[in-house]
Amino acid sequence: MPSQTHDLGFTDTEVRKRFLSWSDGEADREWGCLRVIAEHAPEIAPRPLRQESADGHPVVVMERLPGKPLGDRPLTAAQTASLGRALRRLYGIPLAHVTAAGIGERRLGPSTLPGALSGWLDETHDLSLCEDPAHVRDGIDTAREWLSRPDVLPATRLTALGIADLNPANILWDGRTCRLVDFEDGGLTDPAYDLADHVEHLAGRLTGVFDSVTLSAAAGLSEEERKRMAAYRPLWAAFWLVMLLPGNGAFRRNPPGTTEAQATHLLTLIR
Repeated sequence: MPSQTHDLGFTDTEVRKRFLSWSDGEADREWGCLRVIAEHAPEIAPRPLRQESADGHPVVVMERLPGKPLGDRPLTAAQTASLGRALRRLYGIPLAHVTAAGIGERRLGPSTLPGALSGWLDETHDLSLCEDPAHVRDGIDTAREWLSRPDVLPATRLTALGIADLNPANILWDGRTCRLVDFEDGGLTDPAYDLADHVEHLAGRLTGVFDSVTLSAAAGLSEEERKRMAAYRPLWAAFWLVMLLPGNGAFRRNPPGTTEAQATHLLTLIR
């Protein structure tokens, strides 16, 4: 399951991202994505400056962008429009350039997350620390049954480059423009899949940062893509339910009752 992967260091002009491990390829994904973006969709993400190593750890050095991370409030119309433009440019990078750069499927992509999630849901979970263990168990069982059905998820497509992690903190706003940071999980994806991930991200959903209708429209999703996005949302809601189970970091970081609220949200999406 996802965990802390890097440390950040800052100067006036540069950001040094020191990864804790070589094993999962985060540094290579970050570097590859930033290079392709710099060439084909400049100014929506930091320019990659150089790769280094420090004390045996990989380091990606990139330019420091202006702006502050978005917070815990709904996006304004201007922010939504600007974020949509950035995502359209990202998704619009020709696929041939992405594959030529050796960039593969994003982490927890549409071909890998369903299987991984099924395994996590099948694990034994001690729910005694939950406020309402029976309700959480209902959410787990419903997610497991839903995921076992052959018709609930769209056929996998890998048609665009995506950022993967659109935690609001990974969107910098300078008062006029949104720019994107943190591509360590990025790679080939389906825009509908990534938008479902973005609007279901716990850091944004609990405080209403993203509106699924306006953001998908701003990002240029077609009607068919919006239907695919809706079909993928329960998958990501189930992912966050697992992250909020006792023993996982999100359970410790969030107030009591968050797991139960996530179970309710998941059940609403599925039922």
